[in-house]
Amino acid sequence: MIGFLRGKVLEKQPPMLLLDVQGVGYEVNGPMSTFYNLPAIGEEASLYIHFVVREDAQLLYGFADRKERLLFRTLIKINGVGPKLALVILSGIESDAFVLCIEDGDINRLIKLPGVGKKTAERLVVEMRDKFKDWESNANALETQGLISRNAQPGSQSDYAQEAESALVALGYKPAEASRAIAAVKNEGNSSEDLIRLALKNSVK
Repeated sequence: MIGFLRGKVLEKQPPMLLLDVQGVGYEVNGPMSTFYNLPAIGEEASLYIHFVVREDAQLLYGFADRKERLLFRTLIKINGVGPKLALVILSGIESDAFVLCIEDGDINRLIKLPGVGKKTAERLVVEMRDKFKDWESNANALETQGLISRNAQPGSQSDYAQEAESALVALGYKPAEASRAIAAVKNEGNSSEDLIRLALKNSVK
C-alpha cells in the first residue's frame, strides 16, 4: 500500500501530475486544491496518497494533506460517487465549505459543481451528514503543516488559458463551458492555477 510519496515534479497536466521518486515516475491524480500549491517543475513535492487497485489499472490519488485525503475517502464510499467525481468536488469547493453544505443541506450550491445533479446532491446530504458528526475532531487531528510550496512557472497568458481550459474539461466541464468560464476570469489570473481557481469559484457562487 502506498500512502505517501515525495519526489521531483516532472509534469503538471491537471488533474494528473508526474512525480519522479528515486528514478521511478508515478502518475498521480489530484484535486485542483493540491495543484494550486505545487512547486515548479523540477522541484520537490510531497503528497499523501490514496491507492486504488482495479482489474485493469492501479491508480494513485494525491493530496496536500491528510485532511483532504480523509474527505476523498469519505466521498468515494457514497453510492454513485467515484474517484473522478470526488476530485471534481474537492476541486470546486474547499473541504470545510463542503462539510458545511452537507450539514446545512445546501443542495443548490452542490448542484453547481460539474457532474453533481440534484439526485447526487441529495444523496450526498443524506448519506454524508452522519459521517461528518466527528469531522471537526478527526480533521483537527490530521492537520499538518503544508508540505508543498507554490512557485508559479513562467508562461504566456494564452498558454495559461489553454492549460486551464484543458483542466476544467478533465474535471467534467464541457469544452464550451470551460472556454466561457476561463474567458470570464482571463484578465484576473496570473497562472493557469489562478485561472482555474477563479473559474471554479465563480461556478459555485
